[in-house]
Amino acid sequence: MSEIKLTVDDTNIEIVLSILNNLKSGLISSIETDSKTPIKETQYKPQSKGVIYEHESGANDTTGKYSASSYRERLKRKS
Repeated sequence: MSEIKLTVDDTNIEIVLSILNNLKSGLISSIETDSKTPIKETQYKPQSKGVIYEHESGANDTTGKYSASSYRERLKRKS
């Protein structure tokens, strides 16, 4: 596993830690700091855990009308 070391001014440490914490879930395995500034959790939490593909989205509907059957099918696929 590779390691990256950063040197950051104390005035900017909170901003840098915030950016790194937003990347942490998918890219970074752990974040360690020797500063006294606590690592704050962001307020944003993603609602969806999966990827929404274009062919599954409502924007892909070419009929321009609401279709109850297609809505039911999407509900069944999500379950």
